[in-house]
Amino acid sequence: MSERHRDESAPLLPNLHHTGSMIAHEGESGRSGFHPRHFVSVLWRSSSKVSMLVNVLWPFVPVAIVLRFVTHAHLYIFATSYIAMVPAANLLGFAGQEFARKMPKVAGILIETTFGSLVEIILFVVLIANHEEDASKGSSDEGNLIPVIQAAILGSILTNLLLCLGLCFFFGGIRHASQKFHAIVSEVGSGLLLVAAFGLLIPSAFYSALKSEALPDLFLQPPRPGALLHDDFTKGKLQTDVLQISRVASLALIFAFGLYIWFCASSQHSLFDEVIEMDEHRDADRDEDLQKPKFTMTETMVALAVSLVCVTLLLIFLVDEIEHVVRSGVPDQFLGLILLPLVEKAAEHLTAIDEAWDGMINVALYHCLGPSIQTALFNAPLVVIVAWIMGKPLDLNFEIFMIGLLVLSILVVGNFLRDGESNWLEGALLVIVYIIIAIACWYYPDPDVATSNGLEQPAVVKVTMTKDLLDQLQQLLRSGEP
Repeated sequence: MSERHRDESAPLLPNLHHTGSMIAHEGESGRSGFHPRHFVSVLWRSSSKVSMLVNVLWPFVPVAIVLRFVTHAHLYIFATSYIAMVPAANLLGFAGQEFARKMPKVAGILIETTFGSLVEIILFVVLIANHEEDASKGSSDEGNLIPVIQAAILGSILTNLLLCLGLCFFFGGIRHASQKFHAIVSEVGSGLLLVAAFGLLIPSAFYSALKSEALPDLFLQPPRPGALLHDDFTKGKLQTDVLQISRVASLALIFAFGLYIWFCASSQHSLFDEVIEMDEHRDADRDEDLQKPKFTMTETMVALAVSLVCVTLLLIFLVDEIEHVVRSGVPDQFLGLILLPLVEKAAEHLTAIDEAWDGMINVALYHCLGPSIQTALFNAPLVVIVAWIMGKPLDLNFEIFMIGLLVLSILVVGNFLRDGESNWLEGALLVIVYIIIAIACWYYPDPDVATSNGLEQPAVVKVTMTKDLLDQLQQLLRSGEP
């Protein structure tokens, strides 16, 4: 067996019986335990100069907490909580990065991406927990948060693919004119993203194909001799079928994500290692980063715990105020597709942009595509399963408008990745596309108005009648049947 073959087939996750330690050299702090002064110093320096500047926003965290418990100024609570989410999410991302440094290369990237996605998972769970099932036909100001969740799922993917990747290409292109990235990162990322998008869009395609055949529930009659099968295919049955398809598809996507993680973590990882290692040696700030003081494992765990508590509290505050924000004039789609993904992805974006600026375009690309893949393959299916457990009808039946945005965005990004090279112009174009989407979302109507993927009902009239009158009407309809 050749040395190269042994390297490629060796597992990424180390065998504890043989290695004795999982801590990489660049992840060692040289200390142990918890030291408050050192902890604050490392926290303040963060992972980059941009992330360090974000730490000036920490005073908004106690302000948001105080406002939440002593006032009823809903918009101010939302605004301060929104700003406070940036440093809290940044700490979670930095703590995850410190933990990842103590792991092997590719495993560290996967772990760092996972910690970054914790904000998103918490957001989705808090949203579905606050959804009021009896308001499922209204908008967010009536307690219906399912449109916001669905928009946030796709908004998270679009924010990474268009805004984050565009800013990476733009700032990396300004400093390095042109940056070449390895084909394996872009090909694997694009392929997985297409598969994930296919799984997410199947329920919507199913619904769109059959919605014109569904009958109103009012006219559901007992089966008659010789009746056609579709006579019993009502709006309620179609929605139930879509819900079941969404749940099965979610389980399948989570299984696919498990296969992806296992593949990256157990075999065929040497090429990823080589690409990431090559990027790290091209890092313009490598020497400076290696000399930075680091968290001990204990300090890393404390940072993760503090950041998770802050992030969870702030997301609860944000979700509680969504009803008032929508009533103030902010559309549901803009809130879910633009505002929420922007704040919960802030830390990941800052990290990726800093990596592109330093010449680590492959790692930056992985930080853009990786979270999108995790959102589509794991985070979104997970919240469907959680809603199922909680007895709430969350499905993957997205609006046609949002489906079009996702498909077109994947095609645009795939076209820019095809040549294996990026520049500032491509980055600027991706950001412009994102801005156009944001403007369109601002003018998109709320769910109680927009029914692009709903059953066709040109007019809805509310009629109140007695049970006897309803029985007479049904008897009259039956008497007119052949």
